[in-house]
Amino acid sequence: QVQLVESGGGLVQAGGSLRLSCAASGSIFSIDALGWYRQAPGKQREFVARITREGTRNYVDSVKGRFTISRDNAKITLYLQMNSLKPDDTAVYYCNAQVGGLAYWGQGTQVTVSS
Repeated sequence: QVQLVESGGGLVQAGGSLRLSCAASGSIFSIDALGWYRQAPGKQREFVARITREGTRNYVDSVKGRFTISRDNAKITLYLQMNSLKPDDTAVYYCNAQVGGLAYWGQGTQVTVSS
């Protein structure tokens, strides 16, 4: 079992920045990859970014060059630094942990970008 708790969402103007955090606990040594997903109103949840156990990072094309995923192994925390935010980035952002074929999710944190 892995527990994930997100924080750091909020309201920001277009062009601004936010940093999301995700604190992981439980069977953390079994985690293969940590990532961020988002879900905008009326849309399906989509992949945003991921970092594997080995440190490999992947991003959806729409956030490349603007978002950076990182982790603090000592604090067992995942981060998503979001710069140059756009109104299209408005969504609930979810932290995700992959453990073998299982996926664990946090409760989500709202990010709203005003134009």
